[in-house]
Amino acid sequence: MNPWIASLPLTLAALSAGAAPLTVEALNQLNKLHSAALSPDGSQVVYGVTEVQGETKRSELYLRSLATPDRVTQLTFDEGREHSVQFAPDSEGIYFLAGRSGSSQLWYLPLGGGEARQISDLPLPVDGFKLDPSGEQVALQVRFHPTCADLVCAEKKATQQDERAAQGRHYTELMVRHWDEWNDGLRNQLLVAPLLEQRLGEPVVVTAGWDTEVPPRPFSGMEEVAFSPDGQHLVFSAKAPGTDQAWHTNYDLWQVPVGGGEPVNLTEDNPAWDAHPVFSADGRYLAWTAMSIPGYESDRFRIMLKDLRSGEVSEVAPGWDRSAASITFGEDSHTLYVTAQDVGQVSLFAIDVRFGDVRPLLTEGSNRLVGAAGGKLVYTQNDLANPTDLYMATSSGQQVTPLTAINADKMADLQVGEFEQFQFKGWNNEVVHGYWIKPVGYQEGQQYPVAFLVHGGPQGSFGNRWHGRWNAQLWAAAGFGTVMIDFHGSTGYGAEFTHSISKDWGGKPLEDLQKGLKAVGEQQPWLDIANACAAGGSYGGYMMNWIAGNWPEGFKCLVNHAGLFDMRSFYMVTEELWFPEYEFGGPYWEQSERYERFNPVNLIDNWRTPMLVLHGAKDYRVPLEQGLAAFTVLKRKNIPAEMVVWEDENHWILDPDNLAQWYHHVLGWMQRWTAKPGAHSQKGVD
Repeated sequence: MNPWIASLPLTLAALSAGAAPLTVEALNQLNKLHSAALSPDGSQVVYGVTEVQGETKRSELYLRSLATPDRVTQLTFDEGREHSVQFAPDSEGIYFLAGRSGSSQLWYLPLGGGEARQISDLPLPVDGFKLDPSGEQVALQVRFHPTCADLVCAEKKATQQDERAAQGRHYTELMVRHWDEWNDGLRNQLLVAPLLEQRLGEPVVVTAGWDTEVPPRPFSGMEEVAFSPDGQHLVFSAKAPGTDQAWHTNYDLWQVPVGGGEPVNLTEDNPAWDAHPVFSADGRYLAWTAMSIPGYESDRFRIMLKDLRSGEVSEVAPGWDRSAASITFGEDSHTLYVTAQDVGQVSLFAIDVRFGDVRPLLTEGSNRLVGAAGGKLVYTQNDLANPTDLYMATSSGQQVTPLTAINADKMADLQVGEFEQFQFKGWNNEVVHGYWIKPVGYQEGQQYPVAFLVHGGPQGSFGNRWHGRWNAQLWAAAGFGTVMIDFHGSTGYGAEFTHSISKDWGGKPLEDLQKGLKAVGEQQPWLDIANACAAGGSYGGYMMNWIAGNWPEGFKCLVNHAGLFDMRSFYMVTEELWFPEYEFGGPYWEQSERYERFNPVNLIDNWRTPMLVLHGAKDYRVPLEQGLAAFTVLKRKNIPAEMVVWEDENHWILDPDNLAQWYHHVLGWMQRWTAKPGAHSQKGVD
């Protein structure tokens, strides 16, 4: 298969009648699109494809002309993986990160011909980079000890740490561990270096002495860093150094000279989260996203704008009740392209910063903007039936053209289920949305068991997207009618709807789930809601524990992945304390009544539903002991239960083999408990 060949996107009608149902093994074999970038002149796009064939993975970069149909060039032929691609400002070459020389370093490839050249040769790996507008200098993300002001010190400290004989780690402050790593004393740092004829000049550590993460970990990258239009400063999002970082969300925007110096706080007046700084091409505006509620990680990200001529700061489109996920200035310097969750989709909008008018451009599926230039939008898109591909549209969102179909051959041999969004009256008779998916091989007049999937967050959404882990189509392929509900607290339905779950974890959401299951059963009689199993992870796993105590008659079985079991002990062992402290109004000892009101452990007397418990041992967000405690209760009460633990997984199951094992256990468990008498059920495998 040629993964760069573009064709029409996959549709249900295009699937072969002889195609097989999707399996987790087939999901793991799908090719992956990554590292897409649009040239500044809007004439071409580069993207990476990781092609999977059995146990072999190969990742290469491809260049596609946007003017000449099907003009695609393979740029790389190396066994390694090139990623984090950026075009040079003149559009004549690309920069990328690769480990070709033994560690991750910066490389440059001229598009007119010639071999890639290594630009950086630092003693430590480069984890991210960003070019300044002129292409004359580059900001580099490197991880080392914050006491070091140069790379000589950084390398020496790293060597000392590697050679340390004693294994004990000494801590005086939180966080002791974060996500899936113990705190090793290292921090993300920013360096700036000149680019001298495609080689790196002497780098300057512009965050020297800052004992904080720049950019923040574990999920942020160089999207949190921007060069000023004149190239004289960096602006970045970070928490101020301090001992309170585990229990606040006060990320600010900081400005520092590219030659080094003391960072200046640009958003000191806002005690909540400031992020994603971007400058307009003409240098007039600085835009960023900002929350307004301290300590609340799921608050609405407003769009803020500073006019650099007048110094005036204002909110863009203050009446628009959506949370901006990404912002990008258009070529005209007054249009912001914004992605945001919106009623089950991740949509793309255009907002005029002068007037605040909001225009929806792409409103179906899950969209991510790659770039806007030359009157074109290049973006990725996926939905519940189609994995991610690259597309092009006009700046108004019209004349959509597929640019890739990297899984066309593989998906043509697979069947997926028909899906549809539905709505019903939930808590307080307010409208709540969800999705159902018909089982593969659906036949009119038959009823099917239900897989009732509950998302995590809790401020989250399954939505209309292709998920690499919780892929709803796998339940449909296993013969289930699949139902997902965006209960009160879900994102994409307005700030008030999202806020409504805080301090009410077991109230409105449970009522929505109960009413939603009943409503979808009435709307879609082919769903046998009396023969259903529920599954969820993180908060969804919490909800499995909560359902076990509050709705024990609702399901034939439950699947609890990384679920919170005891809110008291959870507070004492999780890492990001701002999360429970906002959700329940403060530390446990100040708000114990609220924590205990919706604490699943308090209702274990009611438990009787068979439950499968799954957990990663390196999960420091919801530590393993939460799953072990639930399993202990189940077994001691003689309730049918099984548990699976992965020693090297975190809050998510990421290894493909482990994911396959996860699904075999989950689907086998659910088929076992929903099987009709005498029917064959799939046995779980180790």
